Amino acid sequence: MRIAVFGLGYVGTVSAACLAEMGTPVIGVDVNSEKVARLNQGQSPIIEPGVDDLVRNGVEAGLLSATTDWESAVSKTDLAWLCVSTPSRSDGSLDTQYLERVCEQIGSALAGRDEYYVVIVRSTALPGTTQDLLIPQLEKNSGKPAGIDFGVCYHPEFLREGKAVGDFRQPSKIVVGALDDRSAHLLDEFYADFSAPYIRTTLPTAEMVKYADNFWHALKVGFANEIGTVSRDLGIDGREVMEIFCQDTKLNLSDAYLRPAFAFGGSCLPKDLRALAHKAKQLNLELPILSSVLPSNRSHVDRAFRMVSESRNRRVGMLGLSFKPDTDDLRESPLVEMAERLIGKGYDLKIYDHNVSLSHLTGRNRQYIEEHIPHIATLMTDDVAELVDHAHTLVIGNNDHRHREALRLVNDSHVVVDLAGVGEGIVNGARYFGICW
Repeated sequence: MRIAVFGLGYVGTVSAACLAEMGTPVIGVDVNSEKVARLNQGQSPIIEPGVDDLVRNGVEAGLLSATTDWESAVSKTDLAWLCVSTPSRSDGSLDTQYLERVCEQIGSALAGRDEYYVVIVRSTALPGTTQDLLIPQLEKNSGKPAGIDFGVCYHPEFLREGKAVGDFRQPSKIVVGALDDRSAHLLDEFYADFSAPYIRTTLPTAEMVKYADNFWHALKVGFANEIGTVSRDLGIDGREVMEIFCQDTKLNLSDAYLRPAFAFGGSCLPKDLRALAHKAKQLNLELPILSSVLPSNRSHVDRAFRMVSESRNRRVGMLGLSFKPDTDDLRESPLVEMAERLIGKGYDLKIYDHNVSLSHLTGRNRQYIEEHIPHIATLMTDDVAELVDHAHTLVIGNNDHRHREALRLVNDSHVVVDLAGVGEGIVNGARYFGICW
């Protein structure tokens, strides 16, 4: 493959240099003639460990060159990597003008080309950008249909500044959102010898993955800094706290709690968040992340309630009441809050939870449910068929395995609101809505 790398900024230069190291002929394309001249002289236009040597070696080997002539670059290559900048506008929105301009240029160059060409977008772009903005530009200027005469992929980069060469050689994952199989197969072959997880998906999903990654990294930094801040004011070394925290790879540094579903609850998380937030206020500390977690959780309950109300059915059945399966703990369960709201708005509600036996509830657990839903006994049923027959809207509250069997009883008269991610592919006939999918 011969590759044209559009944009010789940070991502583009690293990519071009590493591609050349792999033996791939690369032409860098940039409007900045100074960057082009530097690269053609074997000098990197950016500062990044290891890139200077890779650029020099690539130029000396005849595998790496640069030009301002985009039309010539397209005519001499098989695919384009788009690594141009997508900066923020003053209002925080994404400025895609450079991406759009490059797609106009590539489209124009493809107008007179007979051979199949692949456009691979690596610039960070919001979901829908490639499908709704860039592909139309390519089609308009080429006069050709995407997916037939040329291919399109969105292939996010995960390069850390200061470690970019190592990240390119040994990526944490390889994500390819493909419009068409032919262009996807090209990348399948390109990455055949890489050991990283290789994920094929849709264009918008691949675009969103990049934002999920960056949001998560930013959140981790903010979280560690807020823990460090409150620790310091309590006479504790925040670095030691987080060093211990990071040694837990079963829960803290893992995929635990990172599956979109319903709100959290139980006897620990809400109570402990409130306690630490209250202590921070006593210390006159501003901890925006900590302070926003419980409101964020409440907004998820709001979202779930809106989904039920939008079904416009007054008869509702809830599968699950405890905050998670295999427990009868009702304390601060978001499903108890859901039930309260539904009752308060006059819904005719029935609830099934195999793990909740009112006669066995004791202590604070019993006190909690009696304070929030005093007449809970009149709402509970141990007959799933009775609940499904009663309900016009069925709410799946948690992922107890018994709920899967209950869903096999629904029909086209039901609306299913899934808060746990267990109903997809099981529900037949009913209108189905997932809270995050």
